[in-house]
Amino acid sequence: MSEQNNKGGTPEGGRRGGLFARLRRPSARWSLGTLLVAGFVVGVAFWGGFNTAMEATNTEAFCIGCHEMYDNVYQEYKQTIHYSNRTGVRAVCADCHVPKDWTHKMIRKVQASRELYGKLTGSIDTAEKFEAKRLQLARREWARMKAADSRECRNCHSLESMNSEKQQQRARKQHEMAREDNMTCIDCHKGIAHHKPSGMTEEDEE
Repeated sequence: MSEQNNKGGTPEGGRRGGLFARLRRPSARWSLGTLLVAGFVVGVAFWGGFNTAMEATNTEAFCIGCHEMYDNVYQEYKQTIHYSNRTGVRAVCADCHVPKDWTHKMIRKVQASRELYGKLTGSIDTAEKFEAKRLQLARREWARMKAADSRECRNCHSLESMNSEKQQQRARKQHEMAREDNMTCIDCHKGIAHHKPSGMTEEDEE
């Protein structure tokens, strides 16, 4: 009786032995343990490759790889304080146009598929076509930024961290009003990195 108990072991021991036995036991050509390790390695490699590709699409070089961007808004951006300033801190395209957190970043990447369609169809492949659609494109981006409470702007700027004593009187007053009225950055800073499109209405300026 005791010999049978020793052979069979306790139910807990049996379960433990059964699990490790299954991990070691060959199944067709591979053991379950080998498959788990291989799956983990493949998963890490896939995830690493996916994130590497995502980050590559966030670089300035990638963004200006299309002449539509390089010849138009990039040239404007190069004349702004976001490109060159006394501190040497540069905000590249993705800093303003791509969220940093993973969930919102993936949503933005899906939305960017519309831009790929525009590239393939050549909807803005000349300076004339670009200017004709510029206000429409700007309004879409302003609406996105406003809906997110200027999330990308706030990665570097926040009303709470501003030292109003070092600001000019006009800027100090505007920021105080913005705080009181729960305004967001893009409400006032639509021309901060690119020229304002022609044809803007009073509503666009508000």
